[in-house]
Amino acid sequence: MKRTFDELVAEGAAVSVDGWDFSWLDGRATEERPSWGYQRMIGERLAHASAALDIETGGGEVLAGVPGLPPLMVATESWPPNLARATRLLHPRGAAVVADTDEPPLPFADDAFDLVISRHPVTVWWEEIARVVQPGGTYLSQQVGPASVFELIEYFRGPQPPEARRRRHPDDARAAAEAAGLEVVDLRFESLRTEFFDIGAVVYFLRKVIWMVPGFTVEEYAPRLRALHDRLEADGPFVAHTTRFLIEARKPG
Repeated sequence: MKRTFDELVAEGAAVSVDGWDFSWLDGRATEERPSWGYQRMIGERLAHASAALDIETGGGEVLAGVPGLPPLMVATESWPPNLARATRLLHPRGAAVVADTDEPPLPFADDAFDLVISRHPVTVWWEEIARVVQPGGTYLSQQVGPASVFELIEYFRGPQPPEARRRRHPDDARAAAEAAGLEVVDLRFESLRTEFFDIGAVVYFLRKVIWMVPGFTVEEYAPRLRALHDRLEADGPFVAHTTRFLIEARKPG
């Protein structure tokens, strides 16, 4: 039996959005994954590291999924619900989870880590990364690229200015890394198809990824949600495009 608009919205509005696990969307939304396989890549690097740092670990799900961790493994996170989840997942693996404000300075000494990783950081403080990475060490990060899921953002917020479409461009990341004294040895970009199959999935996504539509609430956007529900029912999935880039930067030895 097909669920109603009200039932779908209520479900998407009630489910927990703690952590960075999107498995609730299974069967309700899909997103292509970048071809480079970030979790596999960091697993290979961590296997050969002696001291590593994961910045903005979220709920620790990605780091917890790698086969082995180095002798010293530290993860930072700022959001209290994610801190608790990351601690539960990572402490049994021998990793320390540190509460951090995601603002400089990082709470670590100079040259503390031979590997620094980060998946989808909100802000990248390149000078701090260059400070805590050992000479010859590496920063490896998968990041959200420019105009990611803008089809959905503009559906709710209207057309965005050119400067908004330019934000988080990989060329800017390269320039910032080099300005901090790092050498960019790998930079890749991909645009990936994303589909939403029901309005509950849209509500959940916008509650979880809060910077997409800042201040999103079901009540404020009820008319647009209703119109999108009708569109999904009539035309099938809402298609957007996620952008991702991989950047690897090395500190000169």
